[in-house]
Amino acid sequence: MAAQPEEIPALDGDISARLTNYAAAFDSESIPSEVLERAKYLMLDSLGIGIASNPYEFSQRAFAGVKALDSGAGHSVVIGSSERFDLRNAILMNGILVHGLDFDDTHAEGVIHATASLLPTVMGVAGAQQATGKQMLAAYILGLELATRLGAVAKGGFHQLGFHPTGLVGAFGCAMAAASLMGADRDQYRDTLGLALSTASGSLEFLEDGAWNKRMHPGWAGVAGVTSATLALHGYRGTRCPIEGRFGLFNSYLGERWDFDLDLATRGLGDRWEVMAVSVKPMPACHFTHAAVDAAIRLHDRGLRTQDIESIHVLVPNEVIKTVCEPLAAKRRPANSYEAQFSIPYLVATALLKGRLTLEDIEEPALSDPEVLVLCERTTYAADPDSVFPKYFDGEVLVRTKDGRAWREREAINRGASDRPLTAADISQKFHANATRCISADHAAEIEQAVLGLDRTSPEEMLALLGQSFNG
Repeated sequence: MAAQPEEIPALDGDISARLTNYAAAFDSESIPSEVLERAKYLMLDSLGIGIASNPYEFSQRAFAGVKALDSGAGHSVVIGSSERFDLRNAILMNGILVHGLDFDDTHAEGVIHATASLLPTVMGVAGAQQATGKQMLAAYILGLELATRLGAVAKGGFHQLGFHPTGLVGAFGCAMAAASLMGADRDQYRDTLGLALSTASGSLEFLEDGAWNKRMHPGWAGVAGVTSATLALHGYRGTRCPIEGRFGLFNSYLGERWDFDLDLATRGLGDRWEVMAVSVKPMPACHFTHAAVDAAIRLHDRGLRTQDIESIHVLVPNEVIKTVCEPLAAKRRPANSYEAQFSIPYLVATALLKGRLTLEDIEEPALSDPEVLVLCERTTYAADPDSVFPKYFDGEVLVRTKDGRAWREREAINRGASDRPLTAADISQKFHANATRCISADHAAEIEQAVLGLDRTSPEEMLALLGQSFNG
């Protein structure tokens, strides 16, 4: 006879227990209709990016590597492939696809790309569990509500100390979302949360050389989450205080090096919906750069001629300088598209010259454009004294022309932010623009219809539409 686990005190006053209680009591019927609707559009946005990522080299290399790890007997859908993978391998691959172009949504205060990890997770687990579309949506929303709050606790500290919260904190949201779809009870949720602490990871070292590590962080968070939830549902014990413990998430990763606020982990649970605070990206670059890029586009539209530019000075939040401005020499000459997406000099110079920023503008031959590179060399940066980061990813561009004139534009609220959101129509347009790079307009329309009807049907049709080869 199997040994029975010892009774463990509930500890209802601690942060981990409060998150556990919230997850265990989470009721899909309590989700407001506008939150459900926004969640579907966030999913749609990310699926369009996942589809568009298929032809890129990083996707092809990742697919080959993940396939080599796969058993060949799986049933989980991979976006853009008629092949089926094991559950965790499909989640990893889909996470790479959704996050690969750095065009996916961001929760500003949490500084986290929550959908990039949660959508692959709930797609995979919902398919494996034959869940309803509404159950899949509810699990996604639950995971997002938890992950974004945990990200907010750090107040930008994870990035400052070299950790990527999308992978690190995303694992906790994915774990709880997976547990929800697996039918966890309260104790199993608690074990799931505890086990996630030992599976979470994510380093920002990729910023030094434009490596592809970051692209796998969301999918790896999903793998970590499913692993944690599955072990927990089979009785494997997780630590009791993974969030606030002496060696818990924040004390281990931030400790005395950063002033974090644990109260933010449970702020407004059940009343305030963080889904509504998720920002959809209007441009394919690190969200920290968007305000400066849009300010530069407005300078272009005002008639600023790049051949007249003497100097360019960009103000950005102090907290993002390490990510998008340093080291300056490398940022002025990005070696690849990924470095370009995290380069204030390159992105601002491109916007000043072309009045736009598209996927084509971060690929060759655009990366070698001599006019852009000259402007990069004339670009400097400083911390913005008026920034309200992370509430908004604000920024300002100041240009001095050769005749002594000063041109200035400020973006106080970045486009797509919660107080300046992209509309449903905007997101639909973005989805179609991305998806039709690889599939027909009719196919894209079918996917959109399936996603937007998800709360009234099963995910089966959506997954079938996504699990087709986009290579002809």
